[in-house]
Order: sequence, then structure tokens, then C-alpha cells
Amino acid sequence: MRAFQRDHGTETIIFTHGDSDGICSGAIAKSAYPDSQVYFTSPVSLLQKLELAKGYRRVIICDIAIDERTSAELLQRLREVAQESDLIYIDHHPVPENGWNESWLHKDPCACSSELTYKVLAKRLNRDVRRVAIYGAIGDYADDTDSVKEWCEDWDKRTLFFEAGALIQAVIYSGREFDFKRVLVEHLAKDRIPSSIPDVLVFAKKCSELEEQLRLRIKKQVKSLQNIAYVIDPQGYKSKSAIYAASYGQRKVGASAEYRQTKHAYDVSFRSRSPVDLNLILRDIAPRFGGTGGGLAEAAGARIPVANFKAFLNDLDTRIGEEEHRLKEEHIIDKCH
Repeated sequence: MRAFQRDHGTETIIFTHGDSDGICSGAIAKSAYPDSQVYFTSPVSLLQKLELAKGYRRVIICDIAIDERTSAELLQRLREVAQESDLIYIDHHPVPENGWNESWLHKDPCACSSELTYKVLAKRLNRDVRRVAIYGAIGDYADDTDSVKEWCEDWDKRTLFFEAGALIQAVIYSGREFDFKRVLVEHLAKDRIPSSIPDVLVFAKKCSELEEQLRLRIKKQVKSLQNIAYVIDPQGYKSKSAIYAASYGQRKVGASAEYRQTKHAYDVSFRSRSPVDLNLILRDIAPRFGGTGGGLAEAAGARIPVANFKAFLNDLDTRIGEEEHRLKEEHIIDKCH
């Protein structure tokens, strides 16, 4: 990946996440401000990378969750940025309770960042750019909101899902190839269909071939508790592994754990069809076992020391069952209903 080089002719910098929702959010923001530069970063790196924002008239941040461990310091730094530049922070991840009520923060946990970015910047955008927001929504499993369903009515849904699927698979296959992701942003910002972008269909095909091999492995390896189905070291995409674990383990929550030798811990990806809030549960339980955890209600992650992993998994399984029972008693469907 090439080092970031400031283009002194541009007034706007966009910080965004490198997954499909982040790429689509970044593309929508770049469509609104075509001269902008795009930089991919993550929750743990944002505070440090904000140094790159110096000298820009406008700073846009999309789809980057707030790291609670540095949230106070990040909030202070963002307030400083807002004094020097026009700051727009758009995100759908959980926000810390204390202090995060600034006018520059646009948040909604019931929509993806692509949808939010389009809405925040709509006055500067061509209506057709909604299509890019739909791609991002599909990539983040957030295409069931009222707005996205309404926008889908303007397009042939079959074509939307083909284009979104190709984009999503290509992004997953590309991993940390950020130069490729910048190319995606450039093309999507001009509302070009993903299948016309160089390498997208090739990467998507390779990703799908690897995914099919992964699916068949998980079908044989999955194990089930009362509420969680899981696989350990599936040798493939963690998020997809968690989905297939839930499917073949016939449970509402799937987990995929990969051993990290340098940390002597398991990195775990969770995907849920249950109404429980995985983010809240993991933030509570993981520290008890010497780990960390959190994310979204339906898609989250954790890092747990190897020695504590089985006990953690059993405790989590029990907690999910208890929470499902409580929500059923209170007639709660999910975090948004």
C-alpha cells in the first residue's frame, strides 16, 4: 500500500472503513465532494490518523466505530478538529453515553453508514447515488430499513443484488489491498456499476470459490451448544464462517474462532439471527474472562484467552438463552422494534 500523500489542491479528507459499507459511504461522500482524498482506517487507529486532517477545510468520517478505550481522548481531539475544520462524523455503531452529543455527529443504530451518508449529504448528491447506498446496505445486512426498501423500488432488485454481491465478494477477497479499495471508491463515486470496475468480477469469483470450500468444511466441523453453534479455526473468512455455523448448527447465533499464536487467544466473530444485543452482552461478559468484545447487536467480535475460551463460550450461551427469554416476555423483536 502506498503511503498517504497530501494533495494540497484538495479541501476535504474522508476517513472511512475498508468494508463494503465503509467503501460505499466513502464513495457517497466523495460524490458530494469530488476533490476529496480518501483514507481507510479503523476504530483503533482513528485517533492517531486524525493527524492527517490538519490543514483540510472539511473532515468527513464514515462507518468508523468509537473505540471505548480511547473515547474520551478521541472526543477531545474531534472537538479540536471541529474548531479548525468543518467536521462531519457519520456512523451507526454504538456510541459512548458520556459527551457524544455533538452537532457534527450523525448516528443511527438502525441504518447502515451508507444510508446515513446519503441522507446527511443528500443536498449535494445526484439522486441516482442512492444505488451506491443500497450496495452498502446489502453489504451490511441493513437493506430492510424503510428508506432502503423505498429506494430499491426505483431499480430492478435482481440487478442490485448482482452488483452488490460482486462488490462485496471482491472487497472481502481483496483484504487489505487499500489501493484497490481506493479505485472502487473512485468508480462508485461516479455511480459506475461494480461489475464494470477492473478486477471486481475476477476477485468476486475467487472469493465465492473459497467460500464454497469453506461452507463444506463447516458443514462437517460445526458444534452446537443450546443457543450457539461454533467452529474453531475454519481456515476461511470469519464472518462467513459464523453465518454457516449458525446455519448448519441450527442455532440463532453462529461463532467462528481463530487462534492467534502471538496473543495466545482466540479471535471470535459472531453473527446472529436472534433479537439479543450481542454488543451489550459481549461487552459485559468478555472482560470477566480476560478478554474484550463488542460490535453491533447482530454482528460482533471478541478476543478471549485460550485458557478461558470454553468457559466463556458456555457462559455466553447461557446468557443468550436468558436474554432471549426476557425479550420474548417483553415482546421485543430486535434493537429497532
